[in-house]
Amino acid sequence: MKAFSVKSKKLLVVLTAALVLPQPLLMPPGARAQEQRAVQTAMAAADQAADRTAWASSEVSGREASKAIDGDAATYWQPSSADREDMNVWLAVDLGQNTPVNKAVFSLNRADNLASYAIQYSSDGATWSTAYSRNQSLSKDESAFFEEVTARYFRLNLTLGKNLNVNVFEFQLTKDVNSENPVPSDLKRIYFANDDGQEVPLNGELTLQKNAVKTLNVKGVTSSGSIVSLPGTAVSWISAAKSIEISSAGAVKALKTGASMVNAEATVNGRKIKSPDFWIVVEDPAEFKGEAFIAGTSLSHPTLRTEIGQPAILKAGDALPAIAVRANTALTLSGEVRRNGNPAPGITLPVTAFDKGQRKTVQLAGPSTAPGLYEIRLTFSSPGRPDYHDTFSFTVPDKAKAAGTQSSIAYLNEDDRMTYVPDFKGNRILDFSGSGYKGGGVPIPNVQAKAVVSPGAGDDTRRIQDAIDSVSQMPLGPDGFRGAVLLTKGQFEVSGTLKITAGGVVLRGEGQDAGGTVILGTGTTARNLVEIGGTSGVVTDSASKTAITDLYVPSGASSFHVADASAYKAGDKVIVRRIGNDRFIHEIGMDHIYMRPGQGGTQQWGAFNLDFDRTILKVEGSRITLDVPLANSIDLKWGGGELYKYSDAGRIEQVGVENMRVDSEFDKSVIDTVMDNEKTDPYYADEKHAERFVVFNSVKNGWLREVTTTHLSYSTALVSRQAKWITVQDTTTLDMVSIITGGRRYAIHFQGQQSLAQRNHVETSRHAFVVDSRVQGPNVFLDGTTDKNFNTSEPHHKWSVGGLYDNIQAPISIRDRAWLGSGHGWAGANYVTWNTEGALTSQQPPTAQNYAIGHVGTVVPGLVPSTYDPRPRSEAFWESTGALDAGQPVQAAASGEKRPACAAKYFPASARVRFA
Repeated sequence: MKAFSVKSKKLLVVLTAALVLPQPLLMPPGARAQEQRAVQTAMAAADQAADRTAWASSEVSGREASKAIDGDAATYWQPSSADREDMNVWLAVDLGQNTPVNKAVFSLNRADNLASYAIQYSSDGATWSTAYSRNQSLSKDESAFFEEVTARYFRLNLTLGKNLNVNVFEFQLTKDVNSENPVPSDLKRIYFANDDGQEVPLNGELTLQKNAVKTLNVKGVTSSGSIVSLPGTAVSWISAAKSIEISSAGAVKALKTGASMVNAEATVNGRKIKSPDFWIVVEDPAEFKGEAFIAGTSLSHPTLRTEIGQPAILKAGDALPAIAVRANTALTLSGEVRRNGNPAPGITLPVTAFDKGQRKTVQLAGPSTAPGLYEIRLTFSSPGRPDYHDTFSFTVPDKAKAAGTQSSIAYLNEDDRMTYVPDFKGNRILDFSGSGYKGGGVPIPNVQAKAVVSPGAGDDTRRIQDAIDSVSQMPLGPDGFRGAVLLTKGQFEVSGTLKITAGGVVLRGEGQDAGGTVILGTGTTARNLVEIGGTSGVVTDSASKTAITDLYVPSGASSFHVADASAYKAGDKVIVRRIGNDRFIHEIGMDHIYMRPGQGGTQQWGAFNLDFDRTILKVEGSRITLDVPLANSIDLKWGGGELYKYSDAGRIEQVGVENMRVDSEFDKSVIDTVMDNEKTDPYYADEKHAERFVVFNSVKNGWLREVTTTHLSYSTALVSRQAKWITVQDTTTLDMVSIITGGRRYAIHFQGQQSLAQRNHVETSRHAFVVDSRVQGPNVFLDGTTDKNFNTSEPHHKWSVGGLYDNIQAPISIRDRAWLGSGHGWAGANYVTWNTEGALTSQQPPTAQNYAIGHVGTVVPGLVPSTYDPRPRSEAFWESTGALDAGQPVQAAASGEKRPACAAKYFPASARVRFA
């Protein structure tokens, strides 16, 4: 028999089956012979189980099976603890004679121990069939509607997920007149209707305030065109509802801020008819007023732009802004104003006391604004808590020293130091100069060869590996190297994977042209040709955890406050954990991604953290300063942040591969035409061959340089998540061989942190220069060229942060990828494209910004907004489209410190961009 309706508070899935369960029948002696008066009454909804004969898999004295059908909501049946050991208990009822039933209702003491349940029926009390079953998002109060069955015996069969106590209160069986034929047999489609009875379009939404209750209205259309109203009990409610719960009648209760997709589903003669997608969005105006959030703050000024990602500019002579504060707890506000890093002369912030819930506007006192970068640093002190902090920023440009033809938000000042113009919360373009080998600005060394290998007859894998292992046993020199393995000119056949597992080892050839050193990947095994490092990476010290006590730490910042800095010192290796809770996911709209058109399957995002791998430069009281800025803001509203020490003994360093050519055998008879969702000309598509050349696993301070690869299917270089400070430079990727879809042809592929790819050329890739999901930058692609692109260079999916594409000639896309993949959504945040050529898409994600500065080529709209998803998305910060300058890179400096001239190669070279 088929179930036609399911009721639950959360995800609702209809599971139906006809099933025989040969379980032992524990019926009291003589119970079969006991005849009860049938309740065949005109009241079709009467409880057929009331005061009948009940028995069970077991029972406890005083809590017998009969207590579940006695009409008293205070009494219940409880099975014995021994009975629960097999995680299955059941309660059965003898109705006395064959009786029609289409609804069962029961209540439990708890639902967290329940894995599934079934309503079963039998004509003899021995062989059972299932009328209805359910195994998802179960609640304490269950109502099961199913196609009518006629039987004498009915059973509630409970499968437990946890061996915890079970109480079943009233178990009722009825023939519900409202459910007898609730769905017309000729029903064609169903839909949600608004309060006026009008059809809600696909992806329509209802907004509710927290704790509000609203009953959903579902209608159907029959084959004759008639419109019928369907009661909530006639459909199943399907929803991954974290922010709502849905009752059996379709009443929605708003639980917390978030978005939930809901579908209604009707079953007609075994056919399932599903409504269009409908969204319920819950808002909570009071959500950030709890004491844990300390205070709500805002910057007030009649002309200052207070938007994330937009420069906050005042004119010289403008009045100072004011700070609006709502105190969530009793506190005292104090602070200071700094100009260009030093105390601003004459500007003060009055010390102000607040009662809990009090709102005040605090006006900065002092002279009118003079040119410079201003920081308003706030401190909130309250009894029993560490001090909390917040910061606002604004800039007063100096007209006499304007940036001129440089960018207005990142330019060299008169002292050849980089000046960054932040938004009102301090978010700014990152300093990318710490990316690459040794943190940038350090030449890659030439390491003395300690072993030489020449091509042999047949497979050379073992001979090369033996040489690597031999050098790996040598002692480290004072420069941190053991030595290089030199592969002489000629062709080396490699059927396996070469592995470098010790630090200080370099694999070098004698040239990357056809007459140099050639590694030929042989055989039909899909694999990496070289793997560097193991899988053991960063190990955090949980005992060192301390909370970040800034209400907001901006992207691009290198310092913040913590609750207890006593365990930290300069030189400590630390993880800065940026928490992103469910509320953050809702803020960026990633719990509200529309289903992929025509296919569905889109997955909404779950909460996630970003762990930034950094080194402490200095500790001043509770203030921590890092070596490299953070690539994502940290916001107490989205979970705040934490600081940990870490160790990485398993991460090797000072390793490299260089100066050789790589090729792979492949089967030329394997041909395809697929190109993502389209078709192209026939091409070689074999995938049973070498996939990647070099994979950097648990590595820091490594490199790949002066290499040409051909016929690989995936990558020339993959920098994995445990890798840091890797440089990939002067490589060429040609003639990739694979199908052109789904994860393949990622020529230079970054998953790690603070890495640099420069002067690389790529052809025939899908994503030439690509960053994976949730990658913690900064990472840099510099001076790269591409040809024969089948897709774009890009942050690929799910919120990677802090990437730079500087002087890249390639199609680039930084956008909301929405439903692509399984729900890629916002792919990158706090990215910069600087001096790029080709097609470019750059959009602004909520809570962050992307920057497109200096571009020649087509400006391509994003995937969304579109006709299917017209919700607006903001454009990135665009500046100077249509003009580039071929001038040489200039020295880059950050945070008031001059950097070596070569560090300019790791930061946007502002002199190269000409502005109209």
